[in-house]
Amino acid sequence: MANIMILKDNFASSRLTYFLVTIYISLLCGLSPSHAGHQHSHTETFSNPESVAPVEKNWHSKKVKYDKRFKDADLVLSLGQQTHPLLEKLLAEYASERNLKIVLLHGTCGINSGRLLSKKVDIGAFCCPPGKNDRLPGMTFHSLGISPIALIVHTKNPVLDISTAKARKIFQGKVSRWSEVEGAGPHFKELIKPVGRLHCKIRPGHWRTLLSNENQFSPRLFEVGVISDMISQVARSTNAIGWEVPLMVDVYKDKGAVRMLKIDGHAPTDLNKLLTGKYPLYRSYSLTTWDNANPEKKKLANDLVKYLRQHIENISSDIAFIPPSKLKLAGWKFKGNELIGEPPHTD
Repeated sequence: MANIMILKDNFASSRLTYFLVTIYISLLCGLSPSHAGHQHSHTETFSNPESVAPVEKNWHSKKVKYDKRFKDADLVLSLGQQTHPLLEKLLAEYASERNLKIVLLHGTCGINSGRLLSKKVDIGAFCCPPGKNDRLPGMTFHSLGISPIALIVHTKNPVLDISTAKARKIFQGKVSRWSEVEGAGPHFKELIKPVGRLHCKIRPGHWRTLLSNENQFSPRLFEVGVISDMISQVARSTNAIGWEVPLMVDVYKDKGAVRMLKIDGHAPTDLNKLLTGKYPLYRSYSLTTWDNANPEKKKLANDLVKYLRQHIENISSDIAFIPPSKLKLAGWKFKGNELIGEPPHTD
């Protein structure tokens, strides 16, 4: 077996799994309550870290059991659309240097949550703040940091800057033509094509910082399921507008060229504005470990997570991340290694 195995799941199967897991968790635990936030359209940005998802009676005594294909693995990780491109190469180097057999599974936050609930993996990745239903007993979340969500348009779109209020009206369908947007000029009158990826509907944060729930989006919203489609859809339509973090815009640049807008005069690449609450849209990233794993697996998992967190600290400015160390200094709230809230001055 090679040092690292990458299992590329069929996305149709992954979406079905996500759909079924979402229904199950929603029925089991209900949806998280909403809390108003800074510029965040009256939605919660983090769930209560004291929440613990209910599980079946004997669940606590279950041990992590890999799929039989991975029986010789030292660690099995389930990564997402955002974390897989970010960590894949680094994990391969880590496994090779330490002679470890590491399996990487493709997933989403929902699929990863389901694999954790089934105790099939040692580490799960989230590109959104965990919902209360993700907070399984005996699990610890380790934040990797946050990254701005940029509003993206075609490179020929003349608009350079947009207000938060106008962006919300666009995605609500209350503003339908570019001629209604400041900076579009008199000749750019096309019907706006809003593009959205409404993932993780049961989790706080992410696109909910733009509009608090999927029912607020325009019926004209063109929905995509994967990041590459978001980039390609915006790149091929001069009248389109969508969203994605700067790192993924770069990762999928082969899908087409897009341009990131300023919001309220602030560029998404100006991380100090996000750090101080002046930039309104962002997503957060975290990894999980099991507190009650056997000592050997627990040490392997915690050592790996510590290594990955330090790596993100070292390259954070290159990938448009704000790492935990800077968030803590700016007053963002943590419980242990987990980011759980914005600083007080952002209310």
